[in-house]
Amino acid sequence: MSPEITWMAASAILTALMFVPYILAYITEVGLVAALTQRVGDDVGQAAWVQRAQWAHRNMIENMVVFGPLAVAVSVVGVSSAWTIGAAAAFFWLRLAHYVMYCFGIPVIRTLLFAGGVLCQIILAIALLAGG
Repeated sequence: MSPEITWMAASAILTALMFVPYILAYITEVGLVAALTQRVGDDVGQAAWVQRAQWAHRNMIENMVVFGPLAVAVSVVGVSSAWTIGAAAAFFWLRLAHYVMYCFGIPVIRTLLFAGGVLCQIILAIALLAGG
């Protein structure tokens, strides 16, 4: 398995786990039975960090739609390089940090981390366009 695919899988697992904190917080707030039977729409609880965690999770899902295919394409086309491997690894760590900063409500750092993740996607796209 290529390093880009490994980092994509790690990012997908990270994405899958990002709902855990806000779901657990919701269960703590309303109780397990209510959380399982009476949930309405996007209600995840009253705490601001819980709502931010859900927004960060949604943002990660939106970015995985771009990052995932790019990482796979880099591997399939065979244009892997130190740049693409570094970008795939950086994407994971930047997005993990983005999630944490988003939950804590730290806007400027959160935005810079998001931009770093987008830059990683751009590096993968350039590698594909230049070498594919």
